[in-house]
Amino acid sequence: MTIRSNRRQFLKDASMGFGMLAFTSLATRECRAAQFAHFAAKAKHVILCFMDGGPSHVDSFDPKPELRKQEGKPIGNEHVSVLSQSAASRVWLGARWKFRERGESGLPVSDLLPHIAELADDICVVRSLVGKQPLHGQQALLMHTGRETGRAPSWGSWVSYGLGSENENLPSYVLLNNDWIPNGGFENFGSSFLPANHSAMMLRAKGTPVDDIIPSDSQAIQRRKLDLLQNQDLLFAKTSSSSATIEAAIHNYEKAFLLQSSIPNIADVADEPAHIRQLYGVDSKNDFQKYYALQCLRARRLVEQGVRFIEITCPLTHANNSPWDQHGNLVKHHNENAMITDQSVAALIRDLKQRGMLEETIVIWGGEMGRTPHTPAIHNAVGRDHHVNGYSIFLAGGGFKGGTSYGTTDEFGNSVVANPLLIQDIHATVLHQMGIDHKRLTFRFGGRDVSLTDVHGRVVRELLA
Repeated sequence: MTIRSNRRQFLKDASMGFGMLAFTSLATRECRAAQFAHFAAKAKHVILCFMDGGPSHVDSFDPKPELRKQEGKPIGNEHVSVLSQSAASRVWLGARWKFRERGESGLPVSDLLPHIAELADDICVVRSLVGKQPLHGQQALLMHTGRETGRAPSWGSWVSYGLGSENENLPSYVLLNNDWIPNGGFENFGSSFLPANHSAMMLRAKGTPVDDIIPSDSQAIQRRKLDLLQNQDLLFAKTSSSSATIEAAIHNYEKAFLLQSSIPNIADVADEPAHIRQLYGVDSKNDFQKYYALQCLRARRLVEQGVRFIEITCPLTHANNSPWDQHGNLVKHHNENAMITDQSVAALIRDLKQRGMLEETIVIWGGEMGRTPHTPAIHNAVGRDHHVNGYSIFLAGGGFKGGTSYGTTDEFGNSVVANPLLIQDIHATVLHQMGIDHKRLTFRFGGRDVSLTDVHGRVVRELLA
């Protein structure tokens, strides 16, 4: 008898019948997911390419010729902001990479990201995001949970809760991690008060799929461990006023067993043709690029298998608290990060498009903040600091309008002067494209109906084709 059938029989025979409760919970969730599909969806999947640390918007997607002209001049009191690391004595710092008009649309993208620049006609750039605090932890949590204080489900968890999974052998929310957890910790990817099965399932880049997924214990040892966990759950359930947490835990055990057989086939990209591996850069001699490319290729394969929300983190390449956080050596480290990620992100968009999958997949590129268009002093190792009163991200696919930009910062890229957006507006718009009304996707917690966007957020229809 297999481990799986043993466990099911154990649960079925248990006095409280938690195996059947878990099944009932799962079936209820699927019905609820159908109810949360408020209207016809344009997209079914999201891939978030999180550029942890904050890429410089004035060096990537928001060209500012005047900034270059005024380089070295003090910014003055009128440009000091509490939403950036700023003082009147700081001086303007122009873009370190040349901007060029790209594609048929003429959308400006800098030479920092040459591969993404080739896809200018496919990306929708938002240049007017405004954050809450110039702090990595708070901004990362804001981006992921809609609250700078955290203590709420992540974006991916809400999508999982609202739509469920298209493949019962796989989780609906997967974190493709490059051995780095951003500021704010695992709370960025957690389900908080939503059922635990809506948390992200993490898949590391390093190591083979067998090393990461298949247990090294013998079947007998696994059997004993599972029995122990089941007994503990049942004992706890007898003293609990609610079985929801126990149901979620049991469902997670079941999912983990299924993953042992299904994930290795998806995670192992050995069957991909040489031209696809070359497109992504999977065989790069640079380990950081190789691992990031591997995760991007896995993301496409996970989408093919029905996973709803996938996030890819960046590898940490230097002794800093976030990969894109360049307070010094901006050119050196932004070039490194671009070399690691640019080709693979562009390959992901190209690959989805050539397979007819980009129309129903939203690819998001962005960090939790931008970087100051000014600096304390200009020198060979110059850098930029934290900046949240005007920064950029882009979205591709899923009904977003390619070859366009939205929102405007001032002539220095220092603050938004037209069409400011909150990250909750992006949340609301992405959910809308997935057939969900962000105001109606709620969960009862703390005596009220809680949503991802809370009291914020609107669908930004100007971003949509």
